[in-house]
Amino acid sequence: MTTAPLTVVKCGGNPAVDAAGICADIACLVHEGHSIVLVHGGSGEIRRLAGELGVPQRTLVAPDNVSTRYTDPATLEVVVLALAGSVKPKLVTELARHDVPAVGLTGMDGGMLRARRKSAIRAVVDGRTVLVRDNHSGRLTTVRTELPEALLRLGHVPVISPPAIDEHDRPVNVDADRVAAALAVALCADQLLLLTGAPGVLADVDDPTSLQSTYCIAPAGPPDPSATGGMALKLIAAREALTGGVGTVRIADGRGPAPVSQALAGAGTTVRIAPAEEPVHSSREMEIRA
Repeated sequence: MTTAPLTVVKCGGNPAVDAAGICADIACLVHEGHSIVLVHGGSGEIRRLAGELGVPQRTLVAPDNVSTRYTDPATLEVVVLALAGSVKPKLVTELARHDVPAVGLTGMDGGMLRARRKSAIRAVVDGRTVLVRDNHSGRLTTVRTELPEALLRLGHVPVISPPAIDEHDRPVNVDADRVAAALAVALCADQLLLLTGAPGVLADVDDPTSLQSTYCIAPAGPPDPSATGGMALKLIAAREALTGGVGTVRIADGRGPAPVSQALAGAGTTVRIAPAEEPVHSSREMEIRA
């Protein structure tokens, strides 16, 4: 495929994340010889477009405190429009502005991402656990790497996002962090960087100075209860990447200057899997390692 070390970068959809800055940094790295796949979400753009179109948005919170987007048919349409029609073209043109050839793909292109639609999702509603059956989201089952590998050989940056294709050949929403992890595993990437609107994993979500330089996640089960919402899914994605053989996974800040280079240099939180016989713990260190 390519002899250069491969890094998969996930650009979070939080509006605070500096997508233009991430693209500029990726361009510098590509010009230096790095091989990069860019995966993106688009939560901010999905919310904006849903508001314009009058499509109500809802979040499902599982009993283990992991939250996901409720994807009814109307929201699935918004997801496709926002990711493929708005976020992705901006990233591709931003990379082009820095003389980096990029190609935008969804998981549906070439059958790259296959998923099985979840027949039901457990969610906590008004203190009770209920089953939600009309959710058009799925769990990844297969990753085909022919397209991104061909683009990487040509010196292009693949820019990839959900949705995937389900078992009935219909679009289905999948979590972008887990897409990044699955691609990193399938492409035998050296590193996975999950860039978000926070310094990394925080010991106290209300204290941005409580950055944990290392977070050890259990080999199975939900993350520590202190990791809520989207961060919990990022930690699950990190574990999936590590279990699949990716050497280094970091969750880092996507808001500052040169965020990809900073994360490659050790900024943010390095995620590791705790040995099964040892208790899960985190190292709370305020310094960002250089």
